[in-house]
Amino acid sequence: MSKISRFFKGGGSAASKGRGGPSAQEALTRLRETEEMLSKKQEYLETRIERELAAARQHGTKNKRAALQALKRKKRYEKQLSQIDGTLSTIEFQREALENSHTNTEVLKNMGYAAQAMKKVHENMDLNKIDDLMQDITEQQDVAQEISDAISNRAAFGDEFDE
Repeated sequence: MSKISRFFKGGGSAASKGRGGPSAQEALTRLRETEEMLSKKQEYLETRIERELAAARQHGTKNKRAALQALKRKKRYEKQLSQIDGTLSTIEFQREALENSHTNTEVLKNMGYAAQAMKKVHENMDLNKIDDLMQDITEQQDVAQEISDAISNRAAFGDEFDE
């Protein structure tokens, strides 16, 4: 099981079903089922193409009509196979876009939670009080520096005289 499919396993909720549209998980599941079905059809057509080609070779020059019919069927199968390839490409693109949309939705939801948490944390903070506090801290740091400078200066006992 891929990381993405594990990520989306719990995506479908009862709330999303109530909104009228399918959940991202339901849509992804259906797209994957369709991809599987088309892949099986591809395999079937590829074996049919091989059989028709073998039949055309078998009839070769002996029965040109049967060989020609086999080649026509092979051509039809190849056309169907080409259509299925295009459809699969479209479904894969849609599935990837849906997965990206779901991921973006989750990211935005989590960012919203973070914004709400930050708002709650900042509710009790007043910018004027913060400015006053920062000024007090700066003043205390200046006082501490002056004290540190005074202590760290060499004591000049007897070096300085007042004449």
